Amino acid sequence: MTDSNAPDTAAPGARTADAPEAYDHVVVGGGMTADAAVTAIHEAAPDATVLVVSDDVDEPYTRPALSKKLWIDPDYSEADNDLGTREASGAEIRLRTRVTGIDRAARTLTTDDGRTVSWGRLLLATGGSPTRLDLPDDDRVVHFRTAADYRRLRSLSGGGRHVVVVGGSYIGTELAAALVQNDTRVTLVTPDDVLGGSVFPAEIATRFQAAFEEAGVALVRGRRVERGTASDTGLRLELDDGSALDADAVAVGLGIAPSTELAEAAGLEVEDGIVVDASLRTSDPDVFAAGDVASYPDRILGRRRVEHVDNAKEQGAVVGRVMAGSTEQYGHTPYYYSRVFDISYEAVGTLDASLETIVDDEGDGAAVAYYLADGAVAGVLLWNVEGARDAARAVLAEGADLSRDGLVGRI
Repeated sequence: MTDSNAPDTAAPGARTADAPEAYDHVVVGGGMTADAAVTAIHEAAPDATVLVVSDDVDEPYTRPALSKKLWIDPDYSEADNDLGTREASGAEIRLRTRVTGIDRAARTLTTDDGRTVSWGRLLLATGGSPTRLDLPDDDRVVHFRTAADYRRLRSLSGGGRHVVVVGGSYIGTELAAALVQNDTRVTLVTPDDVLGGSVFPAEIATRFQAAFEEAGVALVRGRRVERGTASDTGLRLELDDGSALDADAVAVGLGIAPSTELAEAAGLEVEDGIVVDASLRTSDPDVFAAGDVASYPDRILGRRRVEHVDNAKEQGAVVGRVMAGSTEQYGHTPYYYSRVFDISYEAVGTLDASLETIVDDEGDGAAVAYYLADGAVAGVLLWNVEGARDAARAVLAEGADLSRDGLVGRI
């Protein structure tokens, strides 16, 4: 079927002397949300014209593999990691292109190559930019986010070289695990006194830290990187206690800040992300936002912004169908996951070790941890437990109606 709600357009990219290029749908951002969205648009409205504008150098790819599978599976390559968006969706994809402004009244956007593009509906899937430290602008410093960053870090590792990883969250720990399994000396700097201690209950954090120590990762705990310098022989990092670390390369994995600049400049509502309703519409009904950048109303957990692949894929698919005419709403409560060494964990909701926790140790290295806030379960951690995400969502949905005594053994 065609998108009957979009304005009439000429062929993709067509323009006259006094008119901009015109597309039914334009997506700003080239990540996994964009891939899911344009694929869904194509399935719902195969005749619609679609443009993806991305400042990345690669077409959409599977982001989690950049810190996991590409490092540990010798049979998995970057070619395997390509999502095949162009072939699956028929969308036009422009790489290395940055959107410089959005004119909502004219329903156009401008790009840094001097083009003006008109849109019937616009999706902002701009994701986020990595948190940066006061480190030299040097090829040996990688603020890790993209496939290009993966290739650069890969070239800087191996051969017994020393890489310092900054950050004890899931990206930092995944990078440390990946590197140490690829003939690299690794030092991991974390502000936690026990690795993972700000997220996991104490008994689980202790197990987590032990896995890294046993693998040969040197841990610098309770410390932060203040600044760094570069020389011909390597890099030196200065820590907040006055000590220093020397390295051949540095990988920074400290999370992201949502890329909301375009939305703010266009006058859209922004608060810890681009604010959207349950249909992923912004304060402008013809402009949508999804993925890492979107602050949305979760049906179980309330308004939140989620920076994980499950949310990116699920929101992308829903917003694509809505842009093509569906009246559905986003009703999925996403999970996130990580795998390091022989540890696999999944989580739904809020994981914060400062909350009261109840740990159900299931034996054989498996456990379920419940995080309580104001008497209700706010988060569930599945530690080496498979196939229990829906059960975790059910616990969260029951909220304060679930007794604490009934948690142990529930999953």
